[in-house]
Amino acid sequence: MSNMLIRQGLQIPSFTYPGVAPADLFDHIAAIATTAEANGFDSVWVMDHFYQLPMLGQPEEPMFEAYSLLNAIAARTSSVRLGTMVGGMTYRNPAYLAKVVSALDVISKGRAIWGIGAGWFELEHDAFGFEFGTFTQRFEKLEEGLQIVKSMFVNEHTTFDGKWFQVQDALNVPKPIQAGGPPVLIGGSGERKTLRMVAQYADACNVFGEPSVVRHLMDVLDEHCATIGRDPSAICRTRLATLVLGRTVEEAEAKITARLGAPLSAMPADVQERLRGMFVMGDAAAVQEQIQTLLDAGLDGLVFNMVDAHDLESVAYAGEVLGAVLTR
Repeated sequence: MSNMLIRQGLQIPSFTYPGVAPADLFDHIAAIATTAEANGFDSVWVMDHFYQLPMLGQPEEPMFEAYSLLNAIAARTSSVRLGTMVGGMTYRNPAYLAKVVSALDVISKGRAIWGIGAGWFELEHDAFGFEFGTFTQRFEKLEEGLQIVKSMFVNEHTTFDGKWFQVQDALNVPKPIQAGGPPVLIGGSGERKTLRMVAQYADACNVFGEPSVVRHLMDVLDEHCATIGRDPSAICRTRLATLVLGRTVEEAEAKITARLGAPLSAMPADVQERLRGMFVMGDAAAVQEQIQTLLDAGLDGLVFNMVDAHDLESVAYAGEVLGAVLTR
C-alpha cells in the first residue's frame, strides 16, 4: 500500500566527515547506508544539490551528484529504497530525468523512489547556468515535468508540447522494474500548488512543520484529494527532520550544542521555536514521544538526517530507537 511506502528513512545530506579522506569518502557513505539498512531503516535519501546548503555547511564542502551516488549505493545495498529528498525539476530536461530515474530503478532491482520538487537554491542555479526563473515558472516546470516523466515510465512513446518542455516520440528503454514506474514523492508544504500536485500526481509527500502545522497540511491534502476524487489514503505522508538522539538527555543537548555552536536554550525565543520545528531531539523516550505525536498528526512515516550520521554506532542506535515506534 502506498501509505506504507516509507516508514523510517535516513537522509544523508552532508559528506564532510571527521578523519575521512576524499579517497575514502564513498566507502564511508556506503557504510552509513548499509548500517541503516541493517538496523531498520527502509529507505536512504540524498539531496539533489550541487553546493552544500547554507544551514549545513559551505559551498566549498563536498557534495555528490545525487543520482551517481544513489546508483553506487544501490550496488552496496539490497533492500532499502533509494531516492532524492528531493530533486529539482530545474536542473534536468524531464525526458532525460526519466531515463536517469529509470536507470536507478533497474540498477537497484526496483527500489527507486522519484523524489522531486520545484527547486529553490538560487546560488547553484546561477553558478551552473541553470535558469532559476520565478516562483510561478518553477512550479509550471514541475507540473509539466511530472507529466512527461510519469508518461515515459509506462508508455512506449511520449510526446508533449508544453510551455516549457517539448518531447517528440521519446523512448525510455529499459523501462523501470516497478510496475507503473517508481513511486513519485513530491516535497514541499505549499498548500495551493504543491499539495494540489501531490493529490494529482504523487504516491507520497514530504512536508515540514510542527505537529499542528502537519495536521493542517494533511487536512489540506485531503481536500485536494476530494476535489479530484482520489482516495487520500493512497498517498504516503512523511516529514523530514533532523534527529539529535542521545543515550541521555545531556548527551543529546551536547550534540545540539556542537551542531549549533551554542545551547538551544541560549538562542532567542523565535529561533528556538523555529529550530524545534526542524529537530526531533532528546533521549530515546523523548524522541519516541515526539515521533508518536507526529504520527498522530497524520503522518505515515518520517525521514531523518542525523547530526552524527558519520558515527555508525549512532546510526545503528537510531534505527533501534526509531523502529520501536515506526515499525511496530
